[in-house]
Amino acid sequence: MGEEMRLVADIGPILRDLAAEAGEFDRVIAGCADWTVPTPAAGWTIAHQIAHLAWTDEKALIAVRTPDDFGAELKRALAAGEHYVDDGAAEGARKPQDALLSAWRSGRAELAAALEAAPPEEKFPWYGPPMSAASIATARLMETWAHAQDCFDALGVPHEPTGRIRHIAWFGVRTRDFAFSLNGLTAPPEPFRIELVAPDGQTWTFGPPDAAQRLTGSALDFCLVVTQRRHPEDTDLVAVGEEVREWLGIAQAFAGPPGAGRTAGQFS
Repeated sequence: MGEEMRLVADIGPILRDLAAEAGEFDRVIAGCADWTVPTPAAGWTIAHQIAHLAWTDEKALIAVRTPDDFGAELKRALAAGEHYVDDGAAEGARKPQDALLSAWRSGRAELAAALEAAPPEEKFPWYGPPMSAASIATARLMETWAHAQDCFDALGVPHEPTGRIRHIAWFGVRTRDFAFSLNGLTAPPEPFRIELVAPDGQTWTFGPPDAAQRLTGSALDFCLVVTQRRHPEDTDLVAVGEEVREWLGIAQAFAGPPGAGRTAGQFS
């Protein structure tokens, strides 16, 4: 059984995995001639997906480089309400495809450099709780992987899991209480026991071995659920306990209002 996973103190491995994840996605998407193809996210084409990643990298760069200016971003988000993210994606999606791809490439490289140079102990503002540079890098990896999943699904391209999803699994566990609060619910006082089968067959474990509330299954399916790319009923995840079953229905590793997720049987 694998060891209890913890945040890697050195941001280097996270940034390398983020670059690898983005690079794999980039190679697929750069070879796609038509970015107007609709994806499983309602109203979003492939262009919207790439635009959102570029837009979020830009916002993260503001948070890291000029954190005092991020308050203005939060005010804009509150003023725009539920349309804030969609409007940002729609604006970027109107760019020519080559220009949008170039903007995503340069933006993610600039953010990676800023995160690598950031003081590891400093917390930066965000749309959810403040985060360290390592947590921001993990969140960017999570979002890159999730939005790549939407595009791979749209194109019918296999999205083979790698050991890089361990960062996403950790983030999914880390954001458990955030998901409850986001839905106006009180988080359970006790941690859950989570045992996930990694792509290489190892087991990643979280939480005390004797926890009453338990979740087992594949790490891939867990990551798909916490990024709301699959409905829990369409996975091999096995939940034991009412609280962990409730969590699966609302799990959300990304900031923002509660997501709509995917409907059961959508990918069957």
